[in-house]
Amino acid sequence: MAKLWAGRAACETAQIADDFNASIRFDSRLIRQDIEGSIVHAMMLARQGILSQADCAAITAGLGGILDDLQSGALAVDMAAEDVHTFVEQTLTARIGEAGRRLHTARSRNDQVALDLRLWLREETATVRALLLALIEAVAEQAEAHKAAILPGYTHLQRAQPITFGHHLLAYANMLRRDVGRLDDAAKRMDVSPIGSCALAGTTYPVDRAWEAAQLGFSAACENSLDGVSDRDFCIELLAACATVMMHLSRFSEELILWSSWEFGFVTLDDAYTTGSSIMPQKKNSDMAELCRGKTGRVYGDLMALLTMLKGLPLAYNKDMQEDKEAVFDAFDTVCQCLGVFAPMVATMRVHPEAMYAAAQKGFLNATDVADYLTKRGMPFRDAYKLVGTLVADCIRQGQVLDTLPIETYKTYSALFGPDLYDEISLEACVAKRTSAGGTCVVSVDAQLASLRGWLEKNKR
Repeated sequence: MAKLWAGRAACETAQIADDFNASIRFDSRLIRQDIEGSIVHAMMLARQGILSQADCAAITAGLGGILDDLQSGALAVDMAAEDVHTFVEQTLTARIGEAGRRLHTARSRNDQVALDLRLWLREETATVRALLLALIEAVAEQAEAHKAAILPGYTHLQRAQPITFGHHLLAYANMLRRDVGRLDDAAKRMDVSPIGSCALAGTTYPVDRAWEAAQLGFSAACENSLDGVSDRDFCIELLAACATVMMHLSRFSEELILWSSWEFGFVTLDDAYTTGSSIMPQKKNSDMAELCRGKTGRVYGDLMALLTMLKGLPLAYNKDMQEDKEAVFDAFDTVCQCLGVFAPMVATMRVHPEAMYAAAQKGFLNATDVADYLTKRGMPFRDAYKLVGTLVADCIRQGQVLDTLPIETYKTYSALFGPDLYDEISLEACVAKRTSAGGTCVVSVDAQLASLRGWLEKNKR
């Protein structure tokens, strides 16, 4: 195919340089957005009297035909084209003649690709958003079903205090809820149209950028033409949001991997979301969770690639910016794949409350409650903390636990201990007393679930 920029060069570009320069291999993914943007651009040109109504009709019909043929398989993208814009314009011109050459009036490939990418990201962001909502629903269902199941809560991966499984799961629901907010915020800032910025300085034609932006579903046109073609902040923001999604999935994956091990036995992942070993027939590997954990680094890399590519670029457009699309495409593909498998993996996992409870019975998880017992009876907390630390150390040496240590032994440490202590330090009591907003008791978990359900209802669209 001939180059859209042919005329200036004294000789043909070397084949190796052509191959190096071409982007059709990956930007052909934007072909529908490119055609839709071109149809609206032609309509704007005709509306402003820059293009005849006859040419506009020929162009819009021709572009519609190309899109139909691409979708039916009657037409294939020519990988010899330099980029998606070249392929569309030259295919259109071959079909409708001279009118096709007028389509590019009052625009550049610089603002055209910026538009295509925003249109593509707008759709893909909505897809990621919907997948996040599906995962939050799955987490909420499991949290509801197991809101009273007691397990150890950890800090430093050491057993710390008893909590409910519903409470633990809702921590992830809140992370994912913030991810939706980050996507929404980034999408709002992306909601401006760059078309009409042309190469960098705008155009001498009497275009109506506001009308064109509105027809394309944007709230406004960008206010500065240099910024319009050189801005990729929206890519950075959305990839940062994607990287944060992956970080949350990775943390969740790590816990699912631990919980489903023989050492924990808290959950069993469904066979549909695990694999086996080629040599050890007893193995059941949590490969889907492991892959989500592993692919997190890939999305981080996509974000870093964009940040590094943009950090030294002068205004306005530079060919370096061709590197944005592969990173963006890869990040969104990866996030969608991971979210797509994560929701059903969580929804189908079996929870083992008895194993969780057995684990919570070990590790002195009620030590803080013993200290609180003394504090409520007048002992300063710091003194109570030290006393209980000594008590725990003595129990470890003697092979005892706080729940069954005789009250007579307790009284050798402090006269404040009474027979009601045991009711205060049972696992059920330790959980039930955490009644502060956001805490682990069932009443609090119910309130968190109600808040989450209300938010989900508002955000399903």
